[in-house]
Amino acid sequence: MVSAQLWQANQDLAQACLKHPFVQGIGNGTLARHKFAFYLGQDAFFLEAFARAYSIAAAKAPDWEGFGVFHNLANGVLEELRLHASYAAAWDVDLRGVKPQPATRRYTDFLLATAWGSDVGLIAVAMLPCMRLYGFLGQQLAQNGIGEHAYSEWIRTYSGSEFEQLAVQLESLCDRYTSDTPLAHSTYRYAMLCERDFFQAAWENSASEKL
Repeated sequence: MVSAQLWQANQDLAQACLKHPFVQGIGNGTLARHKFAFYLGQDAFFLEAFARAYSIAAAKAPDWEGFGVFHNLANGVLEELRLHASYAAAWDVDLRGVKPQPATRRYTDFLLATAWGSDVGLIAVAMLPCMRLYGFLGQQLAQNGIGEHAYSEWIRTYSGSEFEQLAVQLESLCDRYTSDTPLAHSTYRYAMLCERDFFQAAWENSASEKL
């Protein structure tokens, strides 16, 4: 399966993300709240682009089944955005006023350029790292139980069976529409690098007003 080969080829970046202090801080509840608030706003901006990429992929799907699955995946993103909105309301974060930072813009520009300019197989490849990585991170952080802290719901969301099902659905589309090519490998790895840089940007954020 192409999806499994791509994931295995990028285990170095998957482990780098898991061990990143931002992710570890989510896992044990020690992450500074202003760093998570920054991430929350940037991720909401990213997810809007992600949902649009799914819709473009649906329009390009060569069969009706693929069209339906891509739309189902887009609905999953809308659920994620609702989770972000609940966090934002609790922490008084204005998601409408978010200005995308360079790491966020690099990722969304890459996703949308791939969505508009590539076939449906490569779109699935570009989107898959986000889904598979977050499922992996959630499951790893939940491995020894989920403590009760500010980020418990984040871990429950991404370690849950509903999110895993969405990741598996995208993997199946990737396997259906994608060939094992150098372009697929470079596209997947670039998205994984964007994920790592996204966490790093949030970690480096030093907002003057701590939440």
